[in-house]
Amino acid sequence: MSLDRRGFFKLAGLIAAGTAGATALPAIDQGHQAGPEPVPSHALHGKRWAMVVDLAVCRQHPGCHACIDACNTAHNIPQIPDPRHEIKWIWEEPFDNAFPSKKTPFIKPELAAGPVLLLCNHCDNPPCVRVCPTQATWKREDGVVMMDWHRCIGCRYCMAACPYGSRSFNWVDPRPYITHINPDFPTRERGVVEKCDLCQERLAIGKPPLCVEACPYQALTFGDLADEHAPVRKLLDERISIRRKPSLGTEPQVYYLV
Repeated sequence: MSLDRRGFFKLAGLIAAGTAGATALPAIDQGHQAGPEPVPSHALHGKRWAMVVDLAVCRQHPGCHACIDACNTAHNIPQIPDPRHEIKWIWEEPFDNAFPSKKTPFIKPELAAGPVLLLCNHCDNPPCVRVCPTQATWKREDGVVMMDWHRCIGCRYCMAACPYGSRSFNWVDPRPYITHINPDFPTRERGVVEKCDLCQERLAIGKPPLCVEACPYQALTFGDLADEHAPVRKLLDERISIRRKPSLGTEPQVYYLV
């Protein structure tokens, strides 16, 4: 994608005008329009999906990247050597980077020393959705923040708006950096943004996100916060949890047990 400044705003204007009309652009991979969409009857149904990460379990198994490897393979995430072009859906960061406001001289050393698993927070109030000029990103009724790569024009407004660094931009064609392409999931192109979508393709067939299933130590728990009997609710009732930058008002729905 090679647009100068004038070309970009001309294209953005055309797309905005088209969006205001009756005809919508096709969405990513299943032909749906961007925006609220019906959930198939055989899908997992939830009113508010959330993820709980047990940091203590992750610390007990340093070096385990089963969830990351599974996600990378299933979603055709390229392994680009240049860190400036890194694409990440789920990854690790030091505790201080993930929770800068929690950094104090009195924090438990074992907590601050361990890495933290990060992904899109699927916020209740996602700033990325508000700033997207083409509706390439939107929030479903069950809380999943989606991406439509066909609509994405590469403006990167969503990346600037996201306070968690959860979105990646394809500066180069990602496909040459995929060793084994999964034919069941679409690859992306240069010039578009991508991120974790909570494995919406698995939710649609009644399965949880792959990272949850791939973890051999059950450090990840996925479920519906609106269900008082769900395991995620039980964990949050019984354990102390923290969220990333909650003061920003985005209401992130990834919780970390401490």
